Amino acid sequence: MIRGLYTAISGMITQEAKQDVVTNNLANANTVGYKEDNLAITRFDDVMLQNYDKVVGGKNVRNEIGTLSLGSKVDSINTDFTQGMIQNTEKPTDFAIEGRGFFAVQRNDGVSNGQYYTRDGHFHVNMNGTLVDDSGDTVLGRNLQTGQLGPINIGAEKFECDASGNISLNGTPMYKLYTADFNNYSSLKKVGDNLYQGDNAAPNNAVVRQNSLEKSNVNVINEMANMITTMRSFETNQKIIQSLDETLNKAVNEVGSAR
Repeated sequence: MIRGLYTAISGMITQEAKQDVVTNNLANANTVGYKEDNLAITRFDDVMLQNYDKVVGGKNVRNEIGTLSLGSKVDSINTDFTQGMIQNTEKPTDFAIEGRGFFAVQRNDGVSNGQYYTRDGHFHVNMNGTLVDDSGDTVLGRNLQTGQLGPINIGAEKFECDASGNISLNGTPMYKLYTADFNNYSSLKKVGDNLYQGDNAAPNNAVVRQNSLEKSNVNVINEMANMITTMRSFETNQKIIQSLDETLNKAVNEVGSAR
């Protein structure tokens, strides 16, 4: 009976974790370039129940009754990198990647100076004339004159970007948006602000669309259905615990005190 409590509680813990993932997906349903997460649940290793009630040759021998599940646990949280719908915005500082690939940004906040990756192409030009994302991180590009990788300085110039990511200032090609991809997306980790961190990034020739943004790939209807299912599973485990608690109460206070 005590094992039953542990099993039901483990179910409540996993359903609570799943609810957190679903809630986060719904909260980011309108976040540009957001990729939804999915919680993978597994079970603890089964244990073998046995006793010595079986008698063979006048002796009690081990008798295997069967296996018992000890409940469930969180296995992993996986990100679905399926592309979201691309929407036209008519804003020249909006970019979207069609197909595989990520924009690369440089974070210079005095704490972390690393390179990060994102599908969120909602950029703008800061006061210094540099192309940055919503968090102020520098969007990286290759200078077509020097070949160096660094900030994209647009200034107050009129600019255009072709499908290959080449940025022209007043009709002269000056920069190429740096895009990268990964052979294994499982190495990517979300670090907040719609950014990813990963190893072994390789430059790729992504198809870039200017004046467009990639919408979130969250399916709101599916997530609402997942939320309802998760809540019902949580409530079911909760009722099981209440029933076991009432049974234990009777066993201790009524049956145990009977004379």
